[in-house]
Amino acid sequence: MRLGMLCSRIRVEEKLLITELNRRGVCYERIDDGEIVFDLAQRELPFDVVLERSISFGRSLYTLQVLEARGVRCINRAAVVATCGDKLRTTEALLRAGVATPRTLLAFTPEAAIEAIETLGYPAVLKPVVGSWGRMVTRVNDRDAAEAVLEQLDVLGSWQQHVYYIQEHIAKPGRDIRAFVVGDEPICAIYRYSDHWITNTARGARAENCSIEGAVGDLALRAAQAVGGGILAVDLLETHDGRLLVNEVNHTMEFRNSIDTTGVNIPARIIDYVLNQEPRTQNLEPGFSQSVAPITLSVVAVSLIQNVLVPLFTCSFVRF
Repeated sequence: MRLGMLCSRIRVEEKLLITELNRRGVCYERIDDGEIVFDLAQRELPFDVVLERSISFGRSLYTLQVLEARGVRCINRAAVVATCGDKLRTTEALLRAGVATPRTLLAFTPEAAIEAIETLGYPAVLKPVVGSWGRMVTRVNDRDAAEAVLEQLDVLGSWQQHVYYIQEHIAKPGRDIRAFVVGDEPICAIYRYSDHWITNTARGARAENCSIEGAVGDLALRAAQAVGGGILAVDLLETHDGRLLVNEVNHTMEFRNSIDTTGVNIPARIIDYVLNQEPRTQNLEPGFSQSVAPITLSVVAVSLIQNVLVPLFTCSFVRF
């Protein structure tokens, strides 16, 4: 198997995955999404399987589309990344699958957004449709706060800031749950405790082990399957009346705070799953012929591999 790992910067999670690959003596190549150049006229790439670990939604999505169009099996698939990286798409996928999720309204003007917020009632939660680590997620407690936040969003340049994704506020018991799913198996889960209403370990939440058995694992697996499956982290909310709701599904999951907490070797489980994937034998992407002639990488990409990647990235060494 010709294995690649798509990365932006090497975080703790990527170091753990690389260490696991090296421990097993697995040959792989790091693909830096800030350096790679694709010649779209060329139809062949030197990979059978690529593990996606980029922190850039845009770079990962388009790179995976290019890879898949050339017969490379990607984990996670481009369609999964497109769904998980967009909160609207995630919500739609969950609702189609009958997976419980907080009530969500969508609007496109500040005036319509105010109407949506007041339909849900205060407090309500505004989220960017694309974003991670809890950034720009806002709880508005009254109309004055809502108008101030919407006014700010209205003057921002990105069109995405003018898509108002408005979610009912769930009064959590000081915690939420993150469950990890690899393939068809929920492998572990953690509680994330915080005095702040955003219970995210990237923002200082404290992790404790949570049993993956029963309702937590069942709902996490259903959510993962709803978005297309793969290697995913599912965020669950507990309601005051004992229900579980799926809040988000993460396609490039962070797990550094969950290994010791759960006692599960998450990097090993991920690598097990990756190495068990069969390389694709034909181009399955719509719009591309299965009879295209064999091709090579662009001159730029070949130069990159020969002069930079090969000397630095072998089976046992990667530059961090």
